[in-house]
Amino acid sequence: MININTEIVKIAIIVGEHSGDILGADLIKACQQQYPNAQFYGIGGPRMQALGFKAHFDMEELAVMGIVEVLGRLPRLLKVKKQIISTLLADKPDVFVGIDAPDFNLPVELKLKQAGIKTVHYVSPSVWAWRHKRIFKIAAATDMVLSLLPFEKAFYDKYQVPCTFVGHTLADSMPLTVDKAAAKQALDLDSSASVLAIMPGSRSNEIKLLAADFLQAAAILQQQQPSLQLICNMVTNDKAAQFAAIKQQIAPDLKVQVFINQAREVLLAADATFITSGTATLEAMLAKCLMVVSYKANWLTYQIGSRLVKLAHFSLPNLLAGRGMVSELLQHQVTPAALVANMQPLLTTDRESLLAEYTAIHQTIKCNASQRAAEAIFKVINHNAVSKA
Repeated sequence: MININTEIVKIAIIVGEHSGDILGADLIKACQQQYPNAQFYGIGGPRMQALGFKAHFDMEELAVMGIVEVLGRLPRLLKVKKQIISTLLADKPDVFVGIDAPDFNLPVELKLKQAGIKTVHYVSPSVWAWRHKRIFKIAAATDMVLSLLPFEKAFYDKYQVPCTFVGHTLADSMPLTVDKAAAKQALDLDSSASVLAIMPGSRSNEIKLLAADFLQAAAILQQQQPSLQLICNMVTNDKAAQFAAIKQQIAPDLKVQVFINQAREVLLAADATFITSGTATLEAMLAKCLMVVSYKANWLTYQIGSRLVKLAHFSLPNLLAGRGMVSELLQHQVTPAALVANMQPLLTTDRESLLAEYTAIHQTIKCNASQRAAEAIFKVINHNAVSKA
């Protein structure tokens, strides 16, 4: 067993995007509470680095999505992977935690596990959605999977692969009941008027593919409802500049208040949102912000993906609900007319029944996730220590 007062515990972590940085930072805080001598290093973002995490590479190196998009970055990704594996094999951390980014992390985990280093994968890949046989690769690469959602653990249990359901940190950190008026006032918005958030994503390609449709739909809705306030969140100033350039071409006179790295505040203030598929949809649900979810990819990526993924629904709120609770638009379905048609009821009709369902789902995944994740990770470390004794 680890002596929490004297032993230095080395925990290597790799994250590949902003949502992983949030999970990683919360995990580091929970680990530090139990093991103040723990050291953290690998590939991480600014939130993790602010807590003392030593980054050998910046997480932006891995922030790429889509089959075609990855091909263009493949040489650099392979070089980063080779270097980080070499570093970790030489240093031999007590445990490696790969947070999401499965295409990058699972091969790293396999190499480390084969060398006798304990591995944990935090955030289950969407193995339940497509390429089910990947479960065997995950089993070979990991000592434990930490799942955020209850239906994921049920899938792993079916294949007898070690998995711990920990809940979701977003559910822990957000209130079950949201004071929309106060949230609007906090952003200097009119609390008596409806607010629509435009959320095309955090990646450049997502913004490129979705921002124009979202802006055109928002302009139509504002013509129909002149008091409608439009807000947007961008993760960086560079992304805000990209969004502004698209807006200048599509709707130069449309008034949209843009916030930088304030996604949660924007969603808490918004009554509804146009939003890209991903973790942001879960945050919107937890913020009690009604939504129309959209997803677009480059043509080849979509053609390949559509043949592999066989799901009735693709957004996290619908997967958790087990039904089409929120509107989903995919690829060619994403048009200004379709966006407007699906959004109008969310801004004009009774919202209470849908919001009650949001709250019920929120309660099922509010489990003190970071604490549970830290406990599961230290069980893996201690099991390793006992095995070596």
